[in-house]
Amino acid sequence: MARSLKRWWYVTHRWLGIALCLLFAMWFVSGVVMMYVGYPKLTAHERLAHLPALQAEAGLLPPRQALHLAGWQQPLGELRLSASRAGQPLYQLTPAKGVHQKAGAGTVVVDARTGRILPAADEATALASAAAWAGGSGQLTYLGTLEEDAATHSRALDAHRPLHKVALADGTWLYVSGRSGDVVRDATRSERAWNYAGAWLHWLYPLRGGVLDRYWNDTVVWLSILGIAGAITGSVVGVMRWRFGTRYRNGRRTPYPGRLMRWHHISGLLFAAVTLTWIFSGLMSMNPWKVLSSGAPPVQAAALHGKALADLGASATPEQLLQAAGPGTRELRWTMVLGQPVVQAYGASTTAQLLDARTAQPWHVDTDALRAALPRLLAAPVARIDTLSAYDLYYYTRTEHSMTGGSDKPLPIWRVVFDDANRTWVHVDPRTGAVLGSLDSHRRANRWLFAMLHSWDWLPLLERRPLWDVLLIVLSLGGLLLSATGVVVGWRRLRTTLRR
Repeated sequence: MARSLKRWWYVTHRWLGIALCLLFAMWFVSGVVMMYVGYPKLTAHERLAHLPALQAEAGLLPPRQALHLAGWQQPLGELRLSASRAGQPLYQLTPAKGVHQKAGAGTVVVDARTGRILPAADEATALASAAAWAGGSGQLTYLGTLEEDAATHSRALDAHRPLHKVALADGTWLYVSGRSGDVVRDATRSERAWNYAGAWLHWLYPLRGGVLDRYWNDTVVWLSILGIAGAITGSVVGVMRWRFGTRYRNGRRTPYPGRLMRWHHISGLLFAAVTLTWIFSGLMSMNPWKVLSSGAPPVQAAALHGKALADLGASATPEQLLQAAGPGTRELRWTMVLGQPVVQAYGASTTAQLLDARTAQPWHVDTDALRAALPRLLAAPVARIDTLSAYDLYYYTRTEHSMTGGSDKPLPIWRVVFDDANRTWVHVDPRTGAVLGSLDSHRRANRWLFAMLHSWDWLPLLERRPLWDVLLIVLSLGGLLLSATGVVVGWRRLRTTLRR
């Protein structure tokens, strides 16, 4: 019985290794690439930096008049004014949450000078938007429309498809929304090249966007499960074959005479644990069978501020707001804060000036009123409100290229802890009243099981680079050695078996 069980461990590990070691090697190499070049994205900072500045004397319609001429009658979640389409000023009207299910779906683009609803973006619009994004310099080449390619698999772009693709003179590709005409993604030549060696391979994106797209999620999940099985069986075999107290006849603690097999055995003992950790955390990133989903009711961010954007008849004109905000303003956003319309004025940075939408005067959140309104976020009592003046384990920032990087993470913020069944935390910016995100117990578990174990984004390491870099690269090279020796050993075994 013991002999047959031992043989089962050997045979299972052998064939799982033959099937998966090449995949493991690819994951280790692509993971190192992703430490420095992530999947292409257009960050908020990049977008604002490339928007043309709004001109106060441009004859812009007041919001109420533009909405009237456009025939807009739905509750507004947000109203934006920018020159994001073909370098011309326009309003983007976003329905209040719940009116449309898909993020971004239903957004209407209105000419800010005439109130005319603009049609879907065509080739000429896409080229003009790209020219404005590039500052009007350099030759542009229109590369057609597409639904999805290697740089645009992100579901966040679904509301903008089909996408127009435009090449700049320096080799950068810009992707322009087929709906709004905005540039929604940029991908430099370098990013695209490294993407194929990094994120595109690491996330098995060759399976996305084609006939295998519907099977992508299940494929990643089951390959990860098989990988876990391969790592566990290998660990068991490695320990069983290692002589801790004595030595084999060859004078070594490993029985294998061949150099490759010895290296595979030793590297397995040294790096199997981290390999298993990375495969398991990669599996958790897929949230298999929704094990990390709590099913909790969503945070009612809109309820915090009382209502959707309503009567804007008494609003200050765009010219007044732009004069108050100062030169270089790229975008105005009308939103409700504690029942009052407020304008966020953005320049080239992601930090907004707050203006009273009715008077164009500087505006500040009433923090006492904001505290009093926080219970509206959830149907549960507020246990406490913590003020975070520094990043911590659950609220932190990463470099822009990383998967979770590129978003604005202001400080200080409030952490609102609710006494509900899911132990929900909500992060609120006391300067703007914005809800920055929420974490229930399941999402905090995901923080540990995926981000912490997979990316090792633990502040004491991230704040002490290059310690983080050295540690992850050394461990990745150890995993690569384990996988590469497994590929060669497995290939030799498979070739011998096929010759019989």
